[in-house]
Amino acid sequence: MKSLGTRTLALAAALLLVAGGAIGWALARGDATPTAERESLAATNKPEGAKGKTLGLSRVVVPGGAELALHHHEGTQIAFIDRGTLTYTVVEGSVEVRKGPADGDSKLVRKIKAGETGKIKTGQWIVEQRSDHHMAANRGDQKIVIYLSTLLDQGAPPSTPG
Repeated sequence: MKSLGTRTLALAAALLLVAGGAIGWALARGDATPTAERESLAATNKPEGAKGKTLGLSRVVVPGGAELALHHHEGTQIAFIDRGTLTYTVVEGSVEVRKGPADGDSKLVRKIKAGETGKIKTGQWIVEQRSDHHMAANRGDQKIVIYLSTLLDQGAPPSTPG
């Protein structure tokens, strides 16, 4: 016959084992935070009329639940939402959300000013300048696909924190 102390010790060990497994499972799930993936599609370091700049074309895929931290770009960037709805927050500066062809017939959908958050939907686009500090997120379950055209200082990263 086992003593009460042995039974208590065995029960405590079993509870610790279950709790450790639950904590490990929760931590493993927490490490699986979705992140955006950027693919450089084309670029040149010698665009005419833009000495010292790099002209680039990229595609960014933002999975459901992913967040893009506060950042800015060291030049001009045009972002076209090909699929999904991006939740976009401006911290400094402002952006105009437009829809339609860029040959003069585009329509202003809304302006997102410093301290505001807005949605940028499929078929809409924005122009970001160096002074526009912003962050974004995919609040949905489906991925967002964004095409980017950039004119950045040569050697500058695609985005700069802050």
